[in-house]
Amino acid sequence: MATRKKTPELKLIDAIKDLCVEKDISPDVMFEAVESALKVAYKKNFNQDDNVEISLNHEDGTFHVYALKSVVETVENPVIEISKSDAEKISPGCDIDDVIEIEVTPKNFGRIAAQAAKQLVVQKLREAERGVIYDEFTNRDSDLVRGKVVRIEDNNLIVEVGKTEAILVPSEQTISDNYKIGDYVRAYIIEVKKGGKGPQVYLSRTHPNFVRRLVEIEIPEIQEGIIEIKGVAREAGARAKIAVSSKDPNVEAVGSCLGQRGTRIQPVLDELGEEKLDVIEWSAKAGVYVANALSPAKVISVAVSDDEKNCRVVVPDNQLSLAIGKEGQNARLAARLTGWKIDIKSLKQSKNAPLPEDMHEVDISEAMGLFKPRKKFPKKGKR
Repeated sequence: MATRKKTPELKLIDAIKDLCVEKDISPDVMFEAVESALKVAYKKNFNQDDNVEISLNHEDGTFHVYALKSVVETVENPVIEISKSDAEKISPGCDIDDVIEIEVTPKNFGRIAAQAAKQLVVQKLREAERGVIYDEFTNRDSDLVRGKVVRIEDNNLIVEVGKTEAILVPSEQTISDNYKIGDYVRAYIIEVKKGGKGPQVYLSRTHPNFVRRLVEIEIPEIQEGIIEIKGVAREAGARAKIAVSSKDPNVEAVGSCLGQRGTRIQPVLDELGEEKLDVIEWSAKAGVYVANALSPAKVISVAVSDDEKNCRVVVPDNQLSLAIGKEGQNARLAARLTGWKIDIKSLKQSKNAPLPEDMHEVDISEAMGLFKPRKKFPKKGKR
């Protein structure tokens, strides 16, 4: 069976369709670009003005060039006007001020058009492809991605993610990060910008939501909506705190996140490296929430102010430094997580510092890790 000889126009159409499939680009976008390119080529090669339209057959690549002319009584500009009597011969029944199409397709325009269109089609193809990538990553904004480090430029990691390259700048890397070319890195998309050379995707491993997304991925109850993450506070590379709450009274939030012997949270810790992570129970009761947030320190009592979000926390004498943390880190993260300004005192200090008049102690018996003084039992043989 004889095969049909392909014309330059048909070859162009086939090439466009193949590229659209390969690059996942809408054929309508590409055909619109071709029609624009053909219009430019026609004007350039035949010195015509703007009053032309080109109709392209999307199946065989044939096209028709039409001049658009207004129907008038007296023609003053024959390029854009046509008399009513002449217009009637082309479009019977037309009226004054109508615009009619007159075919002006040159016989030798096929090869010229295909060659002239090629460069513009390639340009449009790149633009459309960039648009697809931009839309893809815009929809994935605030998501986690995993990619391969392909280059390092001025300490910026260039990470290959899908069809594009993302940037992980030094300020968005933790102290313990030490990636090399060829390594795979997991990061959080913080921003997607349109650039001259395509979309610019910026990544972060220091953003608090990096921890949030890691935990969401590892804990099924969070994905199912049974457990909710209420807040995250983080000092990247050092320590992070995440507050969780269960919507099901039969599901314990912290225990579900940690898993038996920490098995569930371990993948998150592995990703964070040397960074410590505290998973704490969220509470609508401010005093309980603050007490939980100061974990791993135990809390004896919490007093809150009546008007402002200030509170005073009392901890055992031997846990003051633990509650405050190295260089104030634990207290700082707890304050950031809860939104409360926290004044921490040891039990001994609290006895010498009367409670301010605008503060009152609140019930924190629900707090996890609540400090309970040991009961003194009489020695054996004594009552």
